[in-house]
Amino acid sequence: MPAWGEQSRWKRAARTPRASEWRTLPARARRRWRGRTRWSRPRRVLTALGTVLALLLLPVLGGAAALRWEYAGDPAADARTRGKDAIWLGHAWVDGRRTPEELTALAAKVRSTGIHDLYVHTGPLAHDGSLDPALAPGAADFLARAHAAMPGVRVQSWLGDVVAPEKEGLHLDRPDVRDRITGAARQVLDLGFDGVHLDLEPVHSGSAGFLALLDQVHALTAARSVPLSVAAPQIDPVPGLGRVALALSGHGKYWSAAYFAAAARRVDQVAVMSYDTSMPVESLYGGYVARQTALALAHTPPGVDLLMGLPAYWADTPTHRGAAETVRAAVRGARLALGPNGRRNFGLALYVDFAATPDHWEAYRDGWCN
Repeated sequence: MPAWGEQSRWKRAARTPRASEWRTLPARARRRWRGRTRWSRPRRVLTALGTVLALLLLPVLGGAAALRWEYAGDPAADARTRGKDAIWLGHAWVDGRRTPEELTALAAKVRSTGIHDLYVHTGPLAHDGSLDPALAPGAADFLARAHAAMPGVRVQSWLGDVVAPEKEGLHLDRPDVRDRITGAARQVLDLGFDGVHLDLEPVHSGSAGFLALLDQVHALTAARSVPLSVAAPQIDPVPGLGRVALALSGHGKYWSAAYFAAAARRVDQVAVMSYDTSMPVESLYGGYVARQTALALAHTPPGVDLLMGLPAYWADTPTHRGAAETVRAAVRGARLALGPNGRRNFGLALYVDFAATPDHWEAYRDGWCN
């Protein structure tokens, strides 16, 4: 054991030495203190980077854990089809490419499900809002055959186009463009369609022109006693996320909950496009759909039909991982959010008929209809 004087010097070395004491410390103590207090530059850089990375990852990991939690548990036994489902149909049904045999096959698929609405692509609209009647020469014939093959199923005209300012398309802030879109809606109703389904993308959250258009078209459809339906983007998973995403990317991916509610109040039916979510795995996608369903349920007026979209197609892109975004996961997520004794005017909507495989149909029927 060192002498008492040496012990005292070592104790002083263990704390921060005063300047007057520094020169009196033994050389070994000074070296030991420097080793404790001085990190190498690479070590300091790595520590700083690690701290920044941890701060960035914590919200991501927390969000992933929350979505996984949303997907946990068992859906309620009565969270099944209410006969309010829908499917988006491609343009080939109204331009003469589809055959009577294909319509018979479609009717057989629909008959064993809860599908009540067909959204048949009848456009696209021109960028000025008008609709060229030559785009759908077989519309009247299809309507007659579809009504005969599927009694009680509504056939709505799906009208869509891209929207300015993000795309070179419809300027919904212009009254003349809105008037021409309303004229296009009148045009398809005169052909015999049972409703109008608007799919205009991307409409930025807060767009006053879009709400004005819904008011205008809804006045027309209400006068004809037919529904106005709208395809809606996803709701902000976190308040304000849509504004941040728009500022960083220029893409209006989300609507605020308040804007979603404002749009839903102006229509009879809203179908949320709950796909192209960038979720990496199936469980997180299912949890995300559950979250979107809960948000939509909370902000859709009671008298408005709410549908959640099902990804009945395959893609493998940064925004859509085919192995993650499955019909099975979307159905389960929607059922989990719906819960027992849930909303009656609720449904699921398959996107899209020409890409849907037998597996997609089976996942929809087994998970939701049976």
